[in-house]
Amino acid sequence: MTDLTELTAEALVDGYRKGEFSPVEATRAVLRRIEEVDPAVNAFTRTDSGAALEQAEASAERWRKGEPQGLVDGVPVSVKDLLLQRGVPTLRGSRTVRAEGSWGEDAPSVARLREHGAVFVGRTTTPEFGWKGVTDSPLTGVTRNPYDVSRTSGGSSGGSAAAVALGAGPLSLGTDGGGSVRIPASFCGIFGLKPTYGRVPLYPASPFGTLSHVGPLTRDAADAALMMDVIAGPDWRDWSQLAPVEGGFREGLRGGVRGLRVAFSPSFGGQVAVRPAVAAAVRRAVEGLAGLGAYVEEADPDVTDPVEAFHTLWFSGAARVTQHLSPAQRALLDPGLREICAKGSGYSALAYLAAVDVRAELGRRMGRFHSSYDLLVTPTMPLTAFEAGVEVPAGSGFRRWTGWTPFTYPFNMTQQPAATVPVGTDPDGLPIGLQIVGARHADALVLRAAHTLYEAGIAGIQPPTLA
Repeated sequence: MTDLTELTAEALVDGYRKGEFSPVEATRAVLRRIEEVDPAVNAFTRTDSGAALEQAEASAERWRKGEPQGLVDGVPVSVKDLLLQRGVPTLRGSRTVRAEGSWGEDAPSVARLREHGAVFVGRTTTPEFGWKGVTDSPLTGVTRNPYDVSRTSGGSSGGSAAAVALGAGPLSLGTDGGGSVRIPASFCGIFGLKPTYGRVPLYPASPFGTLSHVGPLTRDAADAALMMDVIAGPDWRDWSQLAPVEGGFREGLRGGVRGLRVAFSPSFGGQVAVRPAVAAAVRRAVEGLAGLGAYVEEADPDVTDPVEAFHTLWFSGAARVTQHLSPAQRALLDPGLREICAKGSGYSALAYLAAVDVRAELGRRMGRFHSSYDLLVTPTMPLTAFEAGVEVPAGSGFRRWTGWTPFTYPFNMTQQPAATVPVGTDPDGLPIGLQIVGARHADALVLRAAHTLYEAGIAGIQPPTLA
């Protein structure tokens, strides 16, 4: 018998259409899976089986009538606990947020999923206010890696990535301000996309400004394209949203990579120390890309590490999000978050604007780079998942999480679409990711290249066996 927790969203919808199984069966299977695995990984802040099954029953009735409500009618989804969801507290991983209140509004991406009939099975964990690249918080504790529970899931969408990897729903909504979709997707062996800024509407506006993007975490690129066709729908509450795409993302998956100009930067010109196992797996995947007809050339973008400018922007945002807290509330914060808030509150307006200038120049240089190359390929991460419960790997010498994720945050600064696909495992069985970056607005091309890798068997690894 088919294990419904192993199916993609596309396969679930196809099964509903053919009458092979129902949304109720799929939802029950996912809820059972959460009960089985979540004690070990801590991916969910809360679940509501009663509400989920009510939504699934309503979906099943629509399918029985041959009147599905939308593209993901009856598909179990989870939502990172930074995004508003009607009727459910959004606690943001913090003991300073009160659960009381009506919570009467959906974020735009959540609203679009609801309109398309999705079944909401639970809320996924985040570090406090999404501030770092691993997922642990004073409110919910440590979220662990499904391939090795002694390791981190990554972050800040670590709960979402672990949930998808373990079959606790094929779709999850995450956010990415410096790699927060791509880091955990890479560490957990799944697909993650940070779309072009504004492609998926966001409300309320992030205190981290235009660094923060909303994106899908899924089993593969085809499911991400399906999800993007839902969540990229317009919403008047986001004044910075982009115009709707023509044709949709699923339509753009076909066509392969033949003839595409692809730059492969294995280490940003020697700026990044990449673990040998990671470097080897990524290079094999890039060779496979060339074998599919892409014109691949080793080439590094003309950039230097913008980490100090990123810190100025990021730490300022953290200071802003906690500005209203009393001294007693500040004492409840993650100590690392308190540190960066103190630093962020000390920046001048001129320092902030200087960081904006660095960002603009980085964007200009990447724009020039993409006049020669359609896509840039890098490792997603220079390393695999390290020990859980710490911000930086032991003995690394890094002070902050940005030290070990140099391939991700530059593309939040430039607002470019960037995806990660799993392309192998290290000797410890931990997933390795390859990052595909496109020019601004080239989301469909990024998805197409990723989908081609999945179809060719270059992307994709065995799911974890955690029982």
